[in-house]
Order: sequence, then C-alpha cells, then structure tokens
Amino acid sequence: MPVPLASLGTPSGVAETDAAGREGARVRRTVLPGGAVVLTEAVPGLRSATLGAWVGVGSRDEADHQRGSTHFLEHLLFKGTGRRSAMDIAAAFDEVGGDANASTGKENTSYYARVLDTDLPVAVDVTLDMVTSASLRAEDVDGERGVILEELAAAEDDDDDVAHERFSLLVHGDTPLGRPIGGTPADIEAATRDAVEAHYRRHYVPEGLVVTAAGGLEHDAVCALVEQALARAGWPAGADAVPLPRRTGGPAGEPLPSTLRPGGVLTLERDTEQAHVLLGGPGLTATDERRWVLGVLVAVLGGGMSSRLFQEVRERRGLAYSTYAFDAGYSDDGLFGLYAGCTPSRVPQVTELLAEQWALLARDGLGEDELRRGKGQLSGSLVLGMEDSGARMTRLARAELVHGRFTGVDESLARIAAVTADDVVALAGELLAAPRSLLVLGPFDDDPVPVAP
Repeated sequence: MPVPLASLGTPSGVAETDAAGREGARVRRTVLPGGAVVLTEAVPGLRSATLGAWVGVGSRDEADHQRGSTHFLEHLLFKGTGRRSAMDIAAAFDEVGGDANASTGKENTSYYARVLDTDLPVAVDVTLDMVTSASLRAEDVDGERGVILEELAAAEDDDDDVAHERFSLLVHGDTPLGRPIGGTPADIEAATRDAVEAHYRRHYVPEGLVVTAAGGLEHDAVCALVEQALARAGWPAGADAVPLPRRTGGPAGEPLPSTLRPGGVLTLERDTEQAHVLLGGPGLTATDERRWVLGVLVAVLGGGMSSRLFQEVRERRGLAYSTYAFDAGYSDDGLFGLYAGCTPSRVPQVTELLAEQWALLARDGLGEDELRRGKGQLSGSLVLGMEDSGARMTRLARAELVHGRFTGVDESLARIAAVTADDVVALAGELLAAPRSLLVLGPFDDDPVPVAP
C-alpha cells in the first residue's frame, strides 16, 4: 500500500519505511522547526546524490501585475546572495564537477543539483543560500530581463514549443493555468523589481520549503545540513510551525470552471515546412486514482513504436515522422492530447486518423497483447527511471507537494498491473466525450480543417 507521508515523520520524530522496494532504498521524512520538510531516499551503493529545493508556487499563482515573476526568480536566484556572487555560485558547482539548474512549472518551482555523495554538503549550502537569501538587486533584474527575453524569443522560434503552448491555452482557456509559464515578452518588459521581490517574499518561506534528496546519503546528516543553512539565512525556526497545506486547486483553491473550456479549432499561420497537429482536451488531475490507467492509455495509443498512432500514421501510411500521445496533470485539472507532425497538405488526413484511432479505442477496445505491451512499457519506464537519482528526488517532491503519500516502485508496479482493458476503454471514452480542441500550426492562409474535430 502507498505510505502516507504523515507516517514517515513528524516534527517530534522520524519514522522509516522500505517503501522504495527490493533494492533496499529507504525513504525518510522530517519536518524541521520552522515548517520546512526534508525527504530523502538513501540508495545503497550509489556514489552520487541529487538535491532539490522546492517551493509550491508556479506561474498560475502570479497576480496580474506579477506575470512572469516565478520564472524571473528562477534566473535571479543564480545572480547572487549576501554571501556569494553569481561567479561564486557557478564556481562552487564547477569545482566539484556538479550540475546545477532550476525549473519553473505551473504549480511549483525547483532548484536542484547533482554532485558526488561526498559533495552533498556543498550542494545543500549553495542551493539553500540561493533560495533563502537571494539579493534580487535592481541591476540584476534589468540585466536578466534581456536574457529572459532572448529565451522567450528562442522558444517562439521553436514551432513545436509554440504549438504545445497554444494548445494548452486552447484547452484551459484564458486562465492562469492556460497562460505560458515564462510569461510573455510584454510581461517581462513590464516586470519591476518590487513586484518580483514581493512574489519572492510571499512564497519563499520556511513553511513552503520542501527539500528532497536521493542517492548516496544519510538522512539525519541531510537534515542537519538543511537546518544549518536555514539558520545561517536567519529563517524563523518556531517549534510550532507546520508546512503549508498541500494545494487542492488553483490559487484560490477553486476548480477551473467548465465554462472556460472553449474547445474548437485554432489555426496558427507560420512559414514552416512541416505542419504540427494537436488534438485533445481535458485530462485527469494529478491525484486522480485513474492516472495509472491514463498512463497505459497513453502508451497504447501513442507511447512507442508498437502504439496505434505510430503504426497507423507512420508505419502503414507514411504520413508523419513523429506522432505520439501526451498528458499533463495539475491539482484541479488536466490535459490529454495526440500529436503528429506532417507535410501541410496532409493535415486533413492526419487529423482524421488521430481522431479515428482515439474513437476506435473507445468503441472497439483493445486486445490482451496490446494491453500487455502498454503495461510493460509503462512499468519498464518507471523502473529504468529509478536508475537516476534525479528522478528519485523529483518523485519525493511530487509525493510531498502533490499526492500527500509516497508510493514505492513495487506499489506502483502493482497499480499498473491491476489496470484492465475495460479501464482503458472507459477512460478513452470519457476523454473523447469531453470538449475537444484541435490546433494546427503551419503555412496556411485559412483553416486547413474546416470541420470541428
């Protein structure tokens, strides 16, 4: 059974579990004075470790005058603290051969580093110095503004990125969840230091900090390092502090109104050699118990070379080089879609095939061989991903920030094995019945698909 996080540790003590499975990894959790949470997974024999500092705030949490601030902070935290310059931060990781980076999502932000196990103290010290004590100097805000604008310009040059970003807007509507994570160029041009700093001060607090680490480590030692780093930063350490409650909806805790789902067809005209076709609609939330079924559905429909889309669109008809299914889950909403990149003249035929394969699965079901391959692909991807300490570190963070429980590898494999053909068919039908959206990007003067999907 999944292990509730409450059983893995409380402010007054720490419990242990062998929830990670037969490889002998141990997961432990501690709530530190001040409310910060530390979760670790010790993996015997691993000589590296990955550390992540997570804050449960993403682009959807920004006020209108702060759009782009979450991503702006991701850049600014590398620009220096009271103790370190930007060069000092870079040199600290280079000196130990480590990798450091950050990532902004729609519901959380992370700063992470992968180092040798013996260099984990360096990773903790530098990463938490960045997170707790960012200088956020006006000159850095102005200087980094140009870097972010270049990053957004590069993304705008990537037709695939543009297609997926606009598809999210089409499915979610003009809501914080549908808007681009990095903000728009206008958002970044308008961002002020005061607005970015206010966003930082509000959300980067002890009760909102989750530190996860996986690899060659010892839990108590990691906790001690984190406590020391927070104390150096002068962060409050009240004994009665508790972690912030887990997100259960959008910024106001409310689900996305169904009336904001426009659906329909959107054509983006761009001078490209290849057209990008995305068909889909609402998916499952991140905590939906059917997420295992969705994983199998994605694998069967468009997850590999034996999937229906790959076989029908690419192998049998030669209409596309790349075609796949995809999904994303959030606290109160989700997204499911099918993709194909093809010659512009083939868009109507490819669109019809995407819709047809989805409908056939929902109507006629799937055989045992197909089900077995889908489950095997999902299971194999899960287990192989655990070879990477970064994937383990991220899984711990999702357990704390999203699910509220830790599900080990063996438990996850059991959930996948329990998926039935009827489960997959029922979910395919449910998703098919929801408002559907079709986005086509390519060199079109008018809509290449004149009828609704």
